[in-house]
Amino acid sequence: MTLPQAGIFAILALTALLFIWGRWRHDLVALGALIACILAGLVQPGDAFSGFGNPAVITVASVLILSFALQTTGVVDTLTARVLPSRSGSTVSIIALSALAAGLSAFMNNVGALALLMPIAIKTAGRLGVAPGRVLMPVSFASILGGMTTLTGTPPNLIVAGFSGQDGSTAFTMFDFAPVGLAVTAGGLLLIALGWRLVPARERADLSSFETAPYIIEARIKQDSSIIGQSLRDIEYQLDTTDAQIVGLLRDDRRIAAPSPYREVRGGDVLVIEADPKAIGDALSKLGLSLDTIEKAEEEMREEKENPENSGKDEKEAQQESRLQSGDVILMELAVRPNALLLGLTIKLIELRREFGVNLIALSRDGKESMARLNSTPIRSGDVLLVQGNADSILEFANRYGCVPLAERPLKIPNTRKAFLAAAIMVLAVCGAAFGLLPAAITFAAGVLAVAVFKVVPLRKLYEPIDWPVIVLLGALIPVAGAMSTTGAADLLAQGLITASGGANPVYTMIILLIVTMTLSDFMNNAATAAVMCPIALGAAAQLQVNPDTYLMAVAVGASCAFLTPIGHQNNALILGPGGFRFGDYWRLGLPMEVVVIGAATPILLWAWPL
Repeated sequence: MTLPQAGIFAILALTALLFIWGRWRHDLVALGALIACILAGLVQPGDAFSGFGNPAVITVASVLILSFALQTTGVVDTLTARVLPSRSGSTVSIIALSALAAGLSAFMNNVGALALLMPIAIKTAGRLGVAPGRVLMPVSFASILGGMTTLTGTPPNLIVAGFSGQDGSTAFTMFDFAPVGLAVTAGGLLLIALGWRLVPARERADLSSFETAPYIIEARIKQDSSIIGQSLRDIEYQLDTTDAQIVGLLRDDRRIAAPSPYREVRGGDVLVIEADPKAIGDALSKLGLSLDTIEKAEEEMREEKENPENSGKDEKEAQQESRLQSGDVILMELAVRPNALLLGLTIKLIELRREFGVNLIALSRDGKESMARLNSTPIRSGDVLLVQGNADSILEFANRYGCVPLAERPLKIPNTRKAFLAAAIMVLAVCGAAFGLLPAAITFAAGVLAVAVFKVVPLRKLYEPIDWPVIVLLGALIPVAGAMSTTGAADLLAQGLITASGGANPVYTMIILLIVTMTLSDFMNNAATAAVMCPIALGAAAQLQVNPDTYLMAVAVGASCAFLTPIGHQNNALILGPGGFRFGDYWRLGLPMEVVVIGAATPILLWAWPL
């Protein structure tokens, strides 16, 4: 092993550990890996940012924009309303939703497709009387499977396509992934039909309040409250019938950890209460409390009215206040998407109320209590936020920062012309790529230009749907993957893979390559897994003198199929909170799904891409 090979192995090992740890966002870890490779001399400074001009990166960004155009113009809503059965049994409804998710994911971002269908899945679960997770997990898995069927369905396919054709053959095109993708999707849907009951049944949510885990709320004791002078123990007795409990106390902006049950409360104290959404109102009315966030908002508004010269209020802030005071104020739950811009930020930092006229009421996090102040709690992927405000303001906040509303939106098509244009542009872009008229990156970039020229999407919102953390992740890892090839590290790993498969049996090597890729994808980002495994696949194919496309396609399948954990795929993380899932719940349906994928993919790979 040479020194450069040892260097790239060390960087990759540390990168993989950081991906699995999950303390930092994937894009930051990937950027750190790129900088480390540059400092170690493994990537030349002139090539450092070549990945951002890679066709795969351009295509991912373009597809996200075109998918956003389909969503905002109502095309997907209309299709959903016409395709899904309004009255059917549990199995038929779940299969119909799953099949629709798979179909949508073939041509639009699969996370976006799942986000669109989540409110419908929750409503369907309520209608069927089943746990919402038993609908959400099949829909999520089907969306992952559907993305495997086309070039643009999922980022790993685009990464793999970038590595194909390096031996002078034709690179993968739009529907080259369809044979194995359709076979795997069909097998997955059959498993869903037979095995959706394998998904753990957590507590069922109703339509208006999707129950995930207890919320942590902060309630201020008013100066004229009847409970002033009472002990926490006495107050907890009064909460016995509300399914709420006191878990902390704030006094003079100082947190009192594990307060004594005999401590007496004072006016102005803030009680930290754990309660489910249904019990919040009961607990507040029982004790005559007010939510701390709303109390502070009202105080600020009164102070500004009394001292207008000191308010420094701009026109936008005044508009947000008028929204809060209007009668059209609602409560809505928002699930935080993976790679959302909100991750790591606090409500205080983004000035939620000032910027959007929205209040954070409570926070639910994987069934664990968040004991920090609500406004200063860093947001994580899978959190469920209970917010209050005008419906349009809440949706504006959700779209900008990457949250998914957990309530079904009304079906509306604001402009039929724009809906038609959005659908036509997407069809033309797909056809252009499918028939090889132009490279996929060019056809989809041209589609973005058409969306802008015809004003299908307002120019100020054109780049909002781009998932920038994913773009940075891809752009940073592509040069790192190149370093694996130039240093010979990929060939070294390929030799180890061949040895592990029993020598020179190319079929066994392909199966092991598929399993290893699938296993890595369960703990790493799927695009990162594809970028790491593609050079190894090419090295193994070269040493065995077999068709490299077969091994690359196996990597594409394995990288996309992360079903065992909530961290392997963004879809899995997105349903973690709304489904009330725990980390160990995914394998119940995920393990059989991965077995089905291996069983369905192996013969089709050998048939469609002979060794």
